[in-house]
Amino acid sequence: MAGFEELKVWQECRKFRKEISKLVKTFPKHEQFDLTSQIRRSSRSVTANIAEGYGRYHYQENIQFCRH
Repeated sequence: MAGFEELKVWQECRKFRKEISKLVKTFPKHEQFDLTSQIRRSSRSVTANIAEGYGRYHYQENIQFCRH
């Protein structure tokens, strides 16, 4: 496997992240800065943790990042 981009779970999380971005755009204006921001950041952290764990030397470290 060349990189984490080839992992099926990362690809699915990326699709999920895009759907979340579309969804939060439909939220009321008063939620734009609090709830929307938190939801976007949490959806981005999933792909980020998979990518960071993939680059770790030990298999157990990779598992730890995937658990986050």
